[in-house]
Amino acid sequence: MAVRDRLKGLTCQDERVLRLVGTHLGRLAGRDLKKRCSDGLEHDAERWAVRKRELTGESSARWAGSIAKATHDQWALARRGQLEHLRSLRAGVRTLEYRLSLPLGEEGTKRAPGGYRTRREWFAKSRRLSVLRDRLARVQSDWDAGSVHVVRGGRRLLGTRHNLEAAGLTEEEWRMRWEADRWFLRADGESGKRFGNETIRVTPAGEVSIRLPAPLAHLANAEHGRYVLSARVAFKHRGTEWCDRVEADRAVAYRIHLDVGRGRWYVTASWQRAAVPTIPLQAALARGVIGVDTNADHLAAWRLDRHGNPVGDPKRFGYELSGSAQHRDAQVRHAVTRLLRWASSCGVSAIGIEDLDFAAEKTREKHGRRRRFRQLISGMPTGRLRARLVAMAAEAGMAIVAVDPAYTSRWGAQHWREPMSTPHRKVSRHDVASIAVGRRALGHPIRRRTAPPRHHQSDDGGPRAIQADRGDRGREGPRHPVTDRARDARRRTRATRKRATSVSSTVRDARRLGRWVQDPLL
Repeated sequence: MAVRDRLKGLTCQDERVLRLVGTHLGRLAGRDLKKRCSDGLEHDAERWAVRKRELTGESSARWAGSIAKATHDQWALARRGQLEHLRSLRAGVRTLEYRLSLPLGEEGTKRAPGGYRTRREWFAKSRRLSVLRDRLARVQSDWDAGSVHVVRGGRRLLGTRHNLEAAGLTEEEWRMRWEADRWFLRADGESGKRFGNETIRVTPAGEVSIRLPAPLAHLANAEHGRYVLSARVAFKHRGTEWCDRVEADRAVAYRIHLDVGRGRWYVTASWQRAAVPTIPLQAALARGVIGVDTNADHLAAWRLDRHGNPVGDPKRFGYELSGSAQHRDAQVRHAVTRLLRWASSCGVSAIGIEDLDFAAEKTREKHGRRRRFRQLISGMPTGRLRARLVAMAAEAGMAIVAVDPAYTSRWGAQHWREPMSTPHRKVSRHDVASIAVGRRALGHPIRRRTAPPRHHQSDDGGPRAIQADRGDRGREGPRHPVTDRARDARRRTRATRKRATSVSSTVRDARRLGRWVQDPLL
């Protein structure tokens, strides 16, 4: 859980102190990260203690602990990213080797791509295979040695230095952003300490104070080497929960950062929530479910009762995944918020969603020519949506049921689009896909009716001319064969008929020896 508020009313001295502390601690963090990367896989608890002792002499014990932990987390994140990159390269190499081994022009299947169309394309892909093998060898060697490549401040911002005109920045503006992103002004919380944090302390009244590092202790304006900022903090969102934790001296972590574009200082408070108890699946689905179909630009949702029947009209919650990462994250968050509010108003306590993962499907080695399809699946925020939905649903007391996404759109359109459409309501393919997702979450089949086998769609001896009465014995048995057919009788008796035909060719000539009964077979 994280909440943020702006530090308003900072004086020039306050900003100067914050810049000096951030620059000094950022220099220590960079040096510590270099040592951690050089240790690689040989790092252990003893080396951790050595690093922390070296940092303590130039800052404090708590600042040193925060820097060492942040460095370890950053190295671990880079290590996980390196593993994902390694898996992506292996998958690309396997796909290229397989497609290059196929004859030219061979068609693919649903599960495996086919061969390349032309000799020219085959040659280009063979060269790309050599490039990927070289990359794979380098990344594999780094992985085996435990070597990672980390840029404090971000590799993207570092590359912007060489493209200032395209980014619309001057060298001075870029330098300010680079230095601000490399500052270190965050401290981990401690349970049992005063207000939950001894390094960066925020009182329930909103007073913010910082424990200065040892080389900057002469800038303190309060006792015990602390500097009190003139700004006051008031967290609007979840302020009551934050205040309860602070008054109970429970751990709260803080981070102070500068938004260079706006010229504003912010403080972010974060803490760990208790684990949400898991409720049984049957209890969560007792009042129905909201089926959600994930798309590139919207969430299609439909409410279903506990029997799997659609109720009401479908809903759509759109978002626009363009612009910066913060804008895209905000769009997903707002869509999830509207979805949870509608689900709460419907009275359901569960949301069914597809368990989508396009990590292995959006490579250009598999879908080289299908650029629009690759852009479509790459634009779908599956990972971010999953993380946001799970966290926000837990706060709202809503259960999440992840289902298999196979054939939800196809079977939904085949079995539910026509019966759910009316002259005044046009149902799209995405709307009926949400019905399929909801029914699968409830445990019901998606297909409404399964056709019987071909042999049982009619009698064994052909269709019946008349259905027997319900009380007749042997009515389900096969019909007795008839020796004389109607066409034979007409050929023999051109003038007059001496006996009636077995089956008339017209309705008027049909014999009426019994009464007609029409009962459903099922």
